This record gives sequence, structure tokens and C-alpha cells, in this order.
Amino acid sequence: MNAWLYRMAAFLAKPPGFWFLLAAMLAATLVIPLGVNYNLVTYVLSVAAIIITSVVLIQGDRDTTAIQAKLDELVLALGAARNEVVGLEKREPEAISAELDKREKEARKP
Repeated sequence: MNAWLYRMAAFLAKPPGFWFLLAAMLAATLVIPLGVNYNLVTYVLSVAAIIITSVVLIQGDRDTTAIQAKLDELVLALGAARNEVVGLEKREPEAISAELDKREKEARKP
């Protein structure tokens, strides 16, 4: 199931996925005058929107996690880097902001 979701997310994140969704919405709009119940079309489009949003969130989480793992690897590989920043993304937002402020102040020092 995960592989299918990742493939779907990858497809929807590219222009062909956008055009497919646009065509599907246009088709749904065009079937209403042909006698298809408006409420049914609205329901189907609403469910599709929820599924698409979930798939996009899955793809975003996957990308973010991969980038974070690569950054952690770089931090660990650099001997001069401070290892306390590894895992920062798992802390509370206030702790992340405080750490960011601390790093920005350090960067401004001559």
C-alpha cells in the first residue's frame, strides 16, 4: 500500500498529475447536465480532494524526512559541527526557534 501511495504522490506532484486532476474535474462538471446527481458529483470531488491532500502531505513528509537525514549525515560527518543540532526537527517549535535565534546571533558575531 505504501508503494502505491508514494507512486500516486510522485505523479500528482508533477504537471501530468495536475492535468489529470484538471481533466477529472472538468469531466465531473460536464456530467451534471447529463443527469448525474449534483450531490453525488460534489461528494466524489470532496472525497477526491481529501485523498489528494493526504497524498501530497505524505509526499511532503517523505521529502522532508529524507532531506533531514541527509543534513544530519552532513552534520555528523563534519568534525567541527556541533552534534546537538541533530534531531532538532523533533523538538517543540519554541525550542527550534530558540536554537535558530542562538545560531543567528552567533553568525552575526565577528
